[in-house]
Amino acid sequence: MDTRIIALANQKGGVGKTTTTLNLAAVLADKGKKVLLVDSDPQGNASSGVGVFKTNEDKNIYSCFIGAKEAVDCILPAKLKNLSILPASIDLVGVEVELIAQENREKRLKSILRSVTGHFQYILIDCPPSLGLLTINALTAADSVLIPLQCEYFALEGLAQLVQTIRKVKKHLNRELFIEGLLLTMYDRRNRLTHSVASEIQKHFGEQVYRTVIPRNVRLSESPSHGQTIIEYDAGCSGAKAYKQLGTEFLMRTKARA
Repeated sequence: MDTRIIALANQKGGVGKTTTTLNLAAVLADKGKKVLLVDSDPQGNASSGVGVFKTNEDKNIYSCFIGAKEAVDCILPAKLKNLSILPASIDLVGVEVELIAQENREKRLKSILRSVTGHFQYILIDCPPSLGLLTINALTAADSVLIPLQCEYFALEGLAQLVQTIRKVKKHLNRELFIEGLLLTMYDRRNRLTHSVASEIQKHFGEQVYRTVIPRNVRLSESPSHGQTIIEYDAGCSGAKAYKQLGTEFLMRTKARA
């Protein structure tokens, strides 16, 4: 089975990164694809968002990073069919310090995932809101990176830094890495600023910007606190419809690239 690994990254917090990782994973699983969600954020929101509120002491990605466990021993099934998760724990907060002295420290996640590629069609990595070693590991392990962007004034601030980091990783650590796409989130059609930010991003990135936009939607904010993806929580809401549309566009782009 061919496996595509996609990192979802943006060092700015509150841009809908985890929401997008969760719900794109759920939509792909709902379409019959075998999906692994990798929670590489110490906050563990992707884990709780699929109902894994507390992991077994050592069955988590931190144990994989320090070499105590293999990924295959730590992967848990989510409630949604075809969806699995490699969960995070709060211990992950210290992993960057622990990795500093290690050789090939930027390639630890790539090595961790090597044993499970082939078991899944898609592996989606939820990165922390920083450009630290955990995000560098995700970018080194990934085939591509998907960037969620909030439709607000500071959306472009920091994007240049992220793109620069992606270029450096591509040059030194992962020659095949490319930008999967940019996704506009928290889109409010009534807001003039939203349209202005969207057109600015379109101008800079053109075809790399997804046609699908994710609206502001209270149901999207509520679902993770219930340990459910939006597909499980309220499949008929505008947020769920947008993520279903994103899943279709994502698969069409993937097919066109093959």
